[in-house]
Amino acid sequence: MMGDDSGSGREAEAQPMPAEVRFLKWLVTGLAAVMGGGMIALVALMWVRLGQPSLPQLPDTIILPEGASADAVTFARDWIVVVTDAGEVLLYDREGRLQDSVQP
Repeated sequence: MMGDDSGSGREAEAQPMPAEVRFLKWLVTGLAAVMGGGMIALVALMWVRLGQPSLPQLPDTIILPEGASADAVTFARDWIVVVTDAGEVLLYDREGRLQDSVQP
């Protein structure tokens, strides 16, 4: 009886797959390839994007108060805003002159 079981398994393997199953097999393979390509694209995009410096360089004409460092810099059309590590907001004109200061 054991010989009968192994023979029926070989017959099942020899039968061709129905068209619907072949279509589903190709569909799953194609979707897996697209998903893999998308993951590679996402990793590459993050690699390129996160490799850039987080803050733009502060112009040399801007002088921060003693002991302060810039946490955030915003460049606008007519002015530059610098937020220091102490939370102080400094407003400079394009020439680097301090126009206003706001304490937290």
